Amino acid sequence: MNAVLPRFLKSAYRKEPIISALVTMGIVDALIGGLDDSWSLFAFGLGTTGVALAFKLWRMQQHPPLPEETVVQHYLPPQSSSPPLPIMTVSKKRPRQ
Repeated sequence: MNAVLPRFLKSAYRKEPIISALVTMGIVDALIGGLDDSWSLFAFGLGTTGVALAFKLWRMQQHPPLPEETVVQHYLPPQSSSPPLPIMTVSKKRPRQ
């Protein structure tokens, strides 16, 4: 659970940074207003979150997401661009000292 939430939040903020910021601000306002008995701040927070989510849904209906194509990454070329190195032979004779 701990690893899933930050990954989801990063993904959401990268895709829709303005909407995600508005949702975050609305939730924080609603929490502060609910805990502090400030019903106007609570209503403002819920309204901000609702408007941001409605705008996101409206945009998703206008432009349906395109299916993502998987891209194959090749880290090495199929053939080496440099010529092969010569084979080294080790002489079996030991040098005299």
